[in-house]
Amino acid sequence: MPESSWPENDSYSELEPLDSLFVDLSDLPEVESASSQPERGDNRRRRAAISLVVIWSGTIALHLVTWGYWVVVGLTTLMAIQATRIFLARPLATPTPLLSEADDVLPLVSILVAAKNEAAVIARLVKTLCALDYPTHCYELWVIDDNSTDQTPALLKQLEQQYQQLRVFYRPANAGGGKSGALNQVLPLTKGEIIAVFDADAQVSHDMLRRVLPLFKRRELGAVQVRKSVSNGFENGWTYGQVAEMALDSFYQRQRIAIGGIGELRGNGQFVRREALELCGGWNEATITDDLDLTFRLHLAQWDVDFMALPAVEEEGVTQAVSLWHQRSRWAEGGYQRYLDYWQPIVQNKMGTGKTIDLLMFWVIQYLLPTAIVPDLLMSLLRNRPLLVTPLTTLTLVLSILGTVAGLRQIRSQSRHLQQEPLPQSGRLRAKRAELGTVLLSSMRLLFHTVFGTIYMFHWLPVVSVTTIRLSIRPKRLKWVKTIHQGEG
Repeated sequence: MPESSWPENDSYSELEPLDSLFVDLSDLPEVESASSQPERGDNRRRRAAISLVVIWSGTIALHLVTWGYWVVVGLTTLMAIQATRIFLARPLATPTPLLSEADDVLPLVSILVAAKNEAAVIARLVKTLCALDYPTHCYELWVIDDNSTDQTPALLKQLEQQYQQLRVFYRPANAGGGKSGALNQVLPLTKGEIIAVFDADAQVSHDMLRRVLPLFKRRELGAVQVRKSVSNGFENGWTYGQVAEMALDSFYQRQRIAIGGIGELRGNGQFVRREALELCGGWNEATITDDLDLTFRLHLAQWDVDFMALPAVEEEGVTQAVSLWHQRSRWAEGGYQRYLDYWQPIVQNKMGTGKTIDLLMFWVIQYLLPTAIVPDLLMSLLRNRPLLVTPLTTLTLVLSILGTVAGLRQIRSQSRHLQQEPLPQSGRLRAKRAELGTVLLSSMRLLFHTVFGTIYMFHWLPVVSVTTIRLSIRPKRLKWVKTIHQGEG
């Protein structure tokens, strides 16, 4: 999932107390940013309100007619057919990495990192990106410091003296637009035909560019998202759940793309063709999830978005419940905003039939179902009847479990294949015996992680429910926030 931006004022803290979980439903004043667009915000609220009324009234109406349950069964059946197609799909093979012998024809890449108060992690990332297995004359690194108030500017000044491909752009205090504004401001200064974007806490493999760039040989490809993994996945239960969540996401990304569905950008570790980015108008400064917004605009412009499973880009998972709520609320809001902004071209099938059907299925799972659960629960209690959306929730639960299992297995298999070196015959026999001896333990761990991850994923139900209600009843101006990065030893 995406992480898009950061505070426009320093008074905001992600680590707010527990009574702030529903603060967005209160009457507290919002902090306005320089790029706030009241007209678009009002349109979104109006559309969100209409959507909420339609979903709630439709759910109540289905409770009041005898055939309402069969409507849900019919929708569930259609989604099950689409889900079967997804699970049976075979993703394309990953192309061979670029070879050193091809240095004279390598594409020029511009790497962008937008940073605000990232002293804990920025030096590590810069050192990693300046030591990539890629000719230094074929890529440039731009770090955009957005008026940081910690040691980030001082660290960047020191690093500029050490690395010739590093360029630092310092934004003034009154610069607006959050992360999107920072990226847009630097884009005209870059030279690369491929634009890569990383978050400040990213941990990147040395051969990342050589593995990703061959995908862009396909002319209709507009962007590639690298699989994200959690660097502190075993820190506590919250991060452990996020490992399963990202495994689930990566599995469905690959499978959806394989049937001609939607590939999505996730912010950290995204690669975009400059031509496609410029045709789409750069990053949208009127949204809090620029990556999800750009995903829709790329597909509407008839570009494809591909997915790279290996190597992954690592990032820190949030470690506290309150932080997770704030982060997921922003993701849910940004994801919902794009449907409100681009519903007309989507309905007009501007993406193409395959992508539109795929998008509809996941909209039902991600937004319609959590929103409909509220009136469904109330009507079930009032009429003493079972929940109407039970077939949909059952299908969603099954897809979550199967997707998590498949995602975790794929990641483990790919990681072993990447790290494994050829062994002599005797070594292979010993390795085979050792592998057989650990199959049971590995299966038990996989089962536990799947069950734990599935329970963890239920947090999306209240997050999305609250988000859809709040967007419908409360005027909102954009307020960018960030996830606090602690760094690792």
